[in-house]
Amino acid sequence: MDINSLQAFIEVARKESFSLACETLFITQPAISKRIAALEDDLGVQLFNRISRKVTLTDAGQKLLPKAKTLVDELNDMRRYATSLSDEIKGELLIGTSHHVSMHRLPPILREYRREYRDVHLDMTFGESDIMCKLVERGEIELAIVTLPRTLPDSLEKRVLWVDSLHFVVGPDHPLLQQNKVSFAQLAEYPCVLPSESTETYRVISREMERAGLTLNVQMTNNNLDTLKMLVGAGFGWTLLPETLLDETVEEVFVEAGGVTFERELGVVLHRKRSLSNAAKAMLGMVIGFELPS
Repeated sequence: MDINSLQAFIEVARKESFSLACETLFITQPAISKRIAALEDDLGVQLFNRISRKVTLTDAGQKLLPKAKTLVDELNDMRRYATSLSDEIKGELLIGTSHHVSMHRLPPILREYRREYRDVHLDMTFGESDIMCKLVERGEIELAIVTLPRTLPDSLEKRVLWVDSLHFVVGPDHPLLQQNKVSFAQLAEYPCVLPSESTETYRVISREMERAGLTLNVQMTNNNLDTLKMLVGAGFGWTLLPETLLDETVEEVFVEAGGVTFERELGVVLHRKRSLSNAAKAMLGMVIGFELPS
C-alpha cells in the first residue's frame, strides 16, 4: 500500500469516475485502475462497484474512505514538516483564490513571489471563496486568499489583509440617480443583480434588508463582480461593488444606511492543524507584509 494508491482511491470516490480522477491526478486510466486493483489486493476487499460506467463505493469502500483521507493528510503533513526543517524554499505550493482577489489584489504579490522564489512550483485554484475555504478544510490546498466569511469551521482560522468598502451603484440612466439620498425601502422597489446567497457580499446587504423588514428583488445572480458591473451598466438593476471596480460605466447611489458600514474583509484562510511548507510560509509572509491600497 502506498500514498499514490490511496490518492487514487480518494479521487475516484470523489469524482465517482475513473476517467475524471485521471484528469485530476494527471495519469492514464490504466494506471489509475492498476493502483485501485493493487490497493484492493492489499486490503483484501473490493472498494468500488463497477456497473456499466457508474462507479460507486462498496460498503467496505465507504468505511475505509475516511481512514484513507486521514492517512494521506498525515503523510502529506509529515512531508511538509520534514521540508520545513531545512531553510530551503522550493517544491510545490497549492493555494486557492477568488477571481476578484486574483485580479485586483494578487498580481503585484505574485510577481514578487515568482521573482524571489523561482524554485517553487505555484499551482493556483480559482473559484468562489466558500469553495476555496472547503478545499483548505479538506487539505487539498495549503491556504486560500479570498473574501473572508464571518464564521468558519473550528478547524480553520482567518487573517484579515484588506477591507473592501462596498458601494451601491446603478447604470447611468437609473431612476435612483434622481434622488440625493436613497432609503432601503426605495432600493427594494427596484431589481438588483448580486452574487449568490453563499457569498459574503450578498449576506451584507441581505442582513440589513431583513432588519428593515424588506425583501431583495434579485433579478440575476453572478459571482463575477466584473460581470455584475457590466450588467448594472447595461441597466439590469443596482448592485454592491468594491471601490476597486468603480469607474465611469456605473454611478454611485448614496444610501441612507443609518450608520451601517457596508464592507467585506479579504484575507487568508488556513487550517489550524496543518504544518505549512516553507513555500507557503513565504507566501503568507509576503501577503501579510505587502503594502497595497486598502
